[in-house]
Amino acid sequence: MISDAESVPTFAVMRQLRTHHIEGEYLGTIKRLRHSDYRMPALVEAGEVRCIAGFRIVEFLAHGKFLYVDELVAGECARSEGHAKRMLEWLTDVAREEGCRSLQLDSGVQRHEGSRFYVQEGMKISSNNFSKAI
Repeated sequence: MISDAESVPTFAVMRQLRTHHIEGEYLGTIKRLRHSDYRMPALVEAGEVRCIAGFRIVEFLAHGKFLYVDELVAGECARSEGHAKRMLEWLTDVAREEGCRSLQLDSGVQRHEGSRFYVQEGMKISSNNFSKAI
């Protein structure tokens, strides 16, 4: 996992997925998330963040213990280079090591490329996700 100082350079890549975040508030948000076991690995090459993930280990009655991926994003300039695949493989290994029954994530219905990638990587669409703004 990366430190607070290492979290700051991840903002530019994370913002490609989570466009609503403000740079000056990003580190504070990450610090708060860490209180709920949020972990944020980054794949860095030549000093540049190529891919980042955010995840946590959770347990639900419906699914048992599982690794939930909050975010998985490869930087725009590094897409189609295998970084997201490597990160997903690493996350799968972590899930196995932690004794999880599954790895799960949600992907917005508008994210066709992401959905295609997850299916290619052996994931299945297992449910609908419903939300209501409050």
